Amino acid sequence: TPSYVAFTDTERLIGDAAKNQVAMNPENTVFDAKRLIGRRYSDPSVQADMKLWPFKVVPGPGDKPMIVVRYKGEEKQFSPEEISSMVLTKMKEIAEAFLGQTIKNAVVTVPA
Repeated sequence: TPSYVAFTDTERLIGDAAKNQVAMNPENTVFDAKRLIGRRYSDPSVQADMKLWPFKVVPGPGDKPMIVVRYKGEEKQFSPEEISSMVLTKMKEIAEAFLGQTIKNAVVTVPA
């Protein structure tokens, strides 16, 4: 599942569905959110990454980077952790559908 989350006027798309519509909705399609986790908005690496992303990142409380999108006609701010949580929740749903049972535990690794 690609780590993409897209927001539209009617829905939230996650994974392949989000990645497939990025060309039509780039400013509301978030990827690379994990690169922001644990960093400050003022971090030079965050500032460099922001130049490559079509979506907007603004400073939040405590200089935390916040991702800004339009969702259901309103401007919303999400933390990088919230975006990553959306992807992980979708992956859990996919795994549960495949296995036919509830998943209660998982091991998550974050590559460098």
